Amino acid sequence: MTLPLIGILRGVTPDDAVAVGGALLDAGITQIEVPLNSPDPFTSIQRLADAFGDQALIGAGTVLSAEQVRDVHAAGGRLIVSPNCRPAVIEASCRLSMASWPGIVTPSEAFDALDAGATGLKLFPAVQVGIEGMKAVRAVLPLNTLLYAVGGIGIDNFAAWRAAGVDGAGLGSALYQPGQTPQQVGKQAQALVDAWQAAGDRL
Repeated sequence: MTLPLIGILRGVTPDDAVAVGGALLDAGITQIEVPLNSPDPFTSIQRLADAFGDQALIGAGTVLSAEQVRDVHAAGGRLIVSPNCRPAVIEASCRLSMASWPGIVTPSEAFDALDAGATGLKLFPAVQVGIEGMKAVRAVLPLNTLLYAVGGIGIDNFAAWRAAGVDGAGLGSALYQPGQTPQQVGKQAQALVDAWQAAGDRL
């Protein structure tokens, strides 16, 4: 079963991408994004896809245009994550059979994203919306909508967010920071996975 966690490797370099990506897979994280404001992101995506494309969903974050969607696809990526809701980006992802996770805060953005064909919704920044705000948005969404929280969610509050109704999470600086070794990242990844699963056991 795929864990509902997306590993965000913001700032990763092509030379480090495969070793760091392998550390995430070893911990059970099989959805990995390289934000496009990272150094040479398309090379990192290509190397990750070549190494792990049959085991993991590899792609890009901070995707802001349909052109970038096509570039990610050409590099072998099949996951598109954005900080905002731009229907053209979602529609371009759908045309290429890629998973699309646009960023939303309001119900209007959420329904625009779903209408455009989004795979799921990225509540971002989750820390700004808060749990009560998330619950209000969740209450009006279709029952089968996947909602991941990103930004300010981690070991200390997984339980509260899961109890309130999020389906998954995107993991950024708590998981990876540039310059960390694959061993460090692996330990952080395992701790996050263990905490996520423990929070689910308490539901």
